[in-house]
Amino acid sequence: MPETKTVEGYDMKQEVFLPDNYSPAEDEPFMNDRQLEYFRRKLMNWKTELMEGSRDTIESLQDGTRNIPDVIDRSSEETDRALELRTRDRARKLVSKINAALRRIDEGEFGYCSVTGDPISLKRLDARPIATMSLEAQEKHERREKVHRDD
Repeated sequence: MPETKTVEGYDMKQEVFLPDNYSPAEDEPFMNDRQLEYFRRKLMNWKTELMEGSRDTIESLQDGTRNIPDVIDRSSEETDRALELRTRDRARKLVSKINAALRRIDEGEFGYCSVTGDPISLKRLDARPIATMSLEAQEKHERREKVHRDD
């Protein structure tokens, strides 16, 4: 975690310098300040993209409320809207997971498997920064879930 200073009763985090081309490496200490800042920025950028997409969807749905006389065209538009709303719902759930990951960064728990406590690989975190389990724990969880679903 970045060093904090208390100024007038507020904890102020010292900003971490992160080069533009920085990418977490296995040969540096796991979840050091640079890695945490890298993942914080990655998550914040992802969240911003999702929120902008939601705003665009809301605007297009508000603009698109028109009366279409042709039944087939109306049905097609309603199907498109339903699909867009499902996509936005998935994005909403993803924003919730992003917020949880950002909280884990703040609490010093980011990057560690919630099941085993072991570090999650940097490759996995780079591909899926909201991951809460190591690849092995996730696979075991999915196998167990599949067995119970088949019952």
